[in-house]
Order: sequence, then structure tokens, then C-alpha cells
Amino acid sequence: MLQFQLWKKLLVVTVAVMGIIFALPNLIGGDDGVGAGFLPGKQINLGLDLQGGSHLLLRVDVDAVKQERLENLGETLRRDFRSEKIRFSGLAVANETVSLQIRSPEDAAKTKQILTDLGNEYTISNDGLIYRLAFNDAGLATMQTRTVEQSIEIIRRRLDPEGTKEPVIQRQGLDRILVQLPGVDDPEAVKRLLGRTAKLTFQLVDMRISATEAVQRGRTPPGSVLMQSASDDGRSYVIEKRVMVSGEMLDGATATFDQNNRPAVSFTLNAAGARRFGKVTGENIGRPFAIILDGKVVSAPTIQAQIFGSGQITGDFSVAETNELALVLRAGALPAPLIILEERSIGPGLGADSIAAGEIAAVIGIILVAIYMVASYGFFGGLAVGALTVHIILIVASLSALQATLTLPGIAGIVLTMGMAVDANVLVFERIR
Repeated sequence: MLQFQLWKKLLVVTVAVMGIIFALPNLIGGDDGVGAGFLPGKQINLGLDLQGGSHLLLRVDVDAVKQERLENLGETLRRDFRSEKIRFSGLAVANETVSLQIRSPEDAAKTKQILTDLGNEYTISNDGLIYRLAFNDAGLATMQTRTVEQSIEIIRRRLDPEGTKEPVIQRQGLDRILVQLPGVDDPEAVKRLLGRTAKLTFQLVDMRISATEAVQRGRTPPGSVLMQSASDDGRSYVIEKRVMVSGEMLDGATATFDQNNRPAVSFTLNAAGARRFGKVTGENIGRPFAIILDGKVVSAPTIQAQIFGSGQITGDFSVAETNELALVLRAGALPAPLIILEERSIGPGLGADSIAAGEIAAVIGIILVAIYMVASYGFFGGLAVGALTVHIILIVASLSALQATLTLPGIAGIVLTMGMAVDANVLVFERIR
């Protein structure tokens, strides 16, 4: 009879015992997915088809990013041309193109140099003194890829801030993102989290003209834009387009209460943001400083003194809204709006039926295989059944230890693995015969 060295026997027993320990939470754990306190590890994560949850197919609105980039480019050109004392007119953004006309042919060389320094992602053309800029194919492809990748990362931070929910977030095609959230029973909350870009900016209020005058004239001064209030009071503001401090400089955000005990969001800025915030507030004491969220003015307090590092966003918020706002601000602003193309909710009942059916199939399969193996090969068949049982335990233990997600096809794969393992033993035993 074959004799194996002691260390080999101990290794096999140790692996089997460790497998049983890591697999046990799936038998005696609670409904919260955590095993008993004296056992390591957790239960297997169940996929959307087993646990139920929400399925969303999103489209990233890259066109909105393109338009915003072109408008920012126009403002950059306005500042650069004024800095170089180049006279120009007709600066406009239309048909995915930025165009302007210089006044003097003598400024053509400086104009071309300014436009060239903007980067190689633009196509530059001119017709006499009229110059045009537009994204080239390489620039568009780079912008699209970067926008989708950033959106995926921000979505992950918003939906799984603690890193424990195991959502499925995948890119599909050029501009689509698949989101699957097993176990989520409030799809409306998910839609609220993903439905806002949470783009936070701080911009000065233009004091040259009132909002009423701007509405009556039908236009605002160059470099300014008319914005609506985020509240329901119908108020408007004339806001300078130049962003003084952006949400990218945020270091943290928490839900809190203001001095009047109303829900608010406190924020802190990173070092660069604090320096910038202090410089802007120090140079503009007495001017209204607008806090803008997703293109609407949340508030426009007057700067009373120089401020560094931190502040508070107040408005007509509920406690739940401040919690959500703090979460999305911490996660970061989406680079582009997300459009929901498809939405499905899968109830847990279907998953429970699938799990029960899979368990029954596995048990029946093991029993039938055990009967056949013992009847056909006797003692050696019993050993094969024992090895098969340990094999299944190790699979479950590995899934639990790695916190892998088990889906309905995964159950089918485990059953198929059982068949292949038995088939290998059958071939060996038939060869021995």
C-alpha cells in the first residue's frame, strides 16, 4: 500500500481544515453577510441575479464636456489676447468651433503663437484675419476616453465610499457605463446620487449691472452670465464667468448645521485652494461671492474679511440633502452629466429561488455521484467522493476569502467542475482496472 510522508499528510489536512473554516460563515453566518464572530472572513458576495438589486445603463454626455471645454477656451483666449494687447472682435463659440477676428494683420504672428501654445489637440485654421479652433480627431478621442474613465472612478466613489459594497461598474462601448448594485433596495437614491454632476465653483458677482437690467436688456456684459438661484425664490444673479476657486480644490466636506441650526455643508480646501481662496477674498472685500452648484447659485454672501481654508454652504436644504451633497462633494464632481438609458430592478425573490434550485441541484448531483462511485469502485469510489467534497469546500472557501461575487452562471460552473473532477477519477480507476 502506498505510504506518504508525514508532511504531505499534514499539508492536506491543514488545507482541508482551513477550507472548512473559511467556508463555515456561509452556513452559520447572519443575513448581513458577516460570519460568526469567532470565524475569519465573510460570506460569499452574491451577484445581481441571486441577491436582487438595481441595474443601470448610463451614457456619458461627452458633448456637454466638449461645449464646456470650448467655452473655457474662449475665455482663455480673451484673457491672453488682452494680456498681449491684441485687438480682436467677434469672439464666439458656435458649431463646435471657437472663432475670432483680429483687427490688425501685424498681430497675426502673435495670434498664431498663442493658438499654437494651446496644445496639439486642436485644429487651427484662418480665413484672412478670422481664426478658428476646433478639436481634432485625436483630441476628441482623448477627451472622450478621459471623461468616461473619470466618470467611472467618481461613480465608484459615490456608490461605494467605504469600499465594501462590491458594485459592478464597467465601461461599455465608447460612452456608456454599466452599473449593477446587488442588494440595493432604493434605486431612487442611486439615481439621485448619479443624477447630479456636483460641480462646485466659487465665482464673483458682476456688480456692473443688476440681474433685472440684464433681463430687460437681454444680455450681460462680456465675461459674465446670468444664473438662476438654486432656491425657489426665482432670483437671478449676474455672475462673472471666470472661476475663482473650483471644487477640485476641496479637501473634505461634511454635513453640519449653521449658526441658525439649519442644515448646511462645511468644506475644507487643500493647500492650493486655501491660498487661492484667501487671495480672492482678500482682494474683493465687500463684493458678493457666489457659491455655484451645478450651474445654479446656492448663495452669494458678501465677503466681510479674508478667508482661508474652509467655509460653509448654506441654503434651503434638508438633513438628507446635506448628507447626499457632502457625499458627492467628497467623491468629486462628475466630468459630464450622466443620462440613464436603461433601468431595471431585480427582486430578491428570483435570486432566492435560483439559490435554492442551485443548492438542490448540487446536493442531488453529489448524492447520485456518490452512489454511482461507491457502487462502481467500492472503497476507492468512496475516497473519490471524499476528495470531491473537499474540492467543493475549497471552492466555497476561496470565493469567501477573496470576496468574489457568485452569480447564477457561477453556480453552473461549480456543478460542471464537480462533473469534471469525477470524470478524472473515473478515468484513473478504469485505467487501474
